[in-house]
Amino acid sequence: MECRGGFVNGDHQVRFVKRLTRLKIQDQDDGDNSDDGNGQDSKSSLKRCLSTFDLTALGIGSTLGAGIYVITGQVARQSAGPSVVIAFAIAAFASALAALCYAEFGSRITKTGSAYVYSYVTVGEFMAFIIGWNLILEYTISVASVARAWSANLDSLVNYAMSKYFSKHLSWHTTGLAPYPDFLAFAVVILFTIILCLGVKASSTMNNIFTVTNLMVITFVFSCGMFYTDIHNWNISNSSIPHPGPYPAQGYGGFTPYGISGLLTGAATCFYAYVGFDSICSTSEEVRNPQRSIPISIILTLVICFLAYSAVSLVITLMVPYYMIDPKAPLPQVFALHGVKVARYIIAAGATCGLSASIMGAAFPLPRIIFAMSRDGLLFK
Repeated sequence: MECRGGFVNGDHQVRFVKRLTRLKIQDQDDGDNSDDGNGQDSKSSLKRCLSTFDLTALGIGSTLGAGIYVITGQVARQSAGPSVVIAFAIAAFASALAALCYAEFGSRITKTGSAYVYSYVTVGEFMAFIIGWNLILEYTISVASVARAWSANLDSLVNYAMSKYFSKHLSWHTTGLAPYPDFLAFAVVILFTIILCLGVKASSTMNNIFTVTNLMVITFVFSCGMFYTDIHNWNISNSSIPHPGPYPAQGYGGFTPYGISGLLTGAATCFYAYVGFDSICSTSEEVRNPQRSIPISIILTLVICFLAYSAVSLVITLMVPYYMIDPKAPLPQVFALHGVKVARYIIAAGATCGLSASIMGAAFPLPRIIFAMSRDGLLFK
């Protein structure tokens, strides 16, 4: 056997590198989304039954969630003050660039898998394998953390009775774990898993209910809060601020009490509030018309979330001075200061629906990523 200058081992290395960087070839029928008359794609095992409204609700539920009830007040109090509205606008512009990329990929590559399949088609198999596992890890952690928040939200409504009981009778002291096992969060994850097992249409319908309820509560917050606004809260003088000082103290008043640096810090935090619309792209093979519905739903998700974040930020900074906002629970606090105590229960209902939609938005793409990787041979079938 001729070694040809010792390049035999080199040939093996070249073939190995080629396997790592080989691209997924799009099928010629990827652009053909015809069904057999029963909503079943003639070239796919998944049923195309999701509409643009379903995708938009999924994106809003994943992006908006319950963060709107916390992050708006947190950024207003600690970073941006009344300019939190501008911070959300800056973050929305940056997110729009990523959203347009997803919209372009979603209209061209109509296969389930989101960023995993996009990287497989454009970059290579090894990078797709890494991104696929990253997505699995991301969605798994998201489901667990949001379920924990769901449990904590309900616990706060019953005066922390559950946490007090479990801390007393089932507490453990292990680094990196919660003070006690959260059985309610576990039950919530099991419940949503069962809903997902009922089928894509049933789980989509449940998500639509949660998302619409959440948007209705946000509409109530904006409409009711506008009756208690005071434009002078956007132009507070430095002399009227108790203990004024530089960031991160009380600020110096005005529309940007922490300066441009505080505004940009707030915008960086707000950027993460727009993460979630990528879950839309994981459903490409279950959408009736993916080339049209996916780009439209991504853009609608971003626009609606921006309007919701801006509306809540506008209300809370006009209702009370920014330095009086509670960063942990801003909405119940600002309404309580104006004597609207019933708003606490309405906001709690909206937060519960928002958290439920967030769980659904994280759990919904997870099996689809695993399915896509398994179909490509990168996981066990």
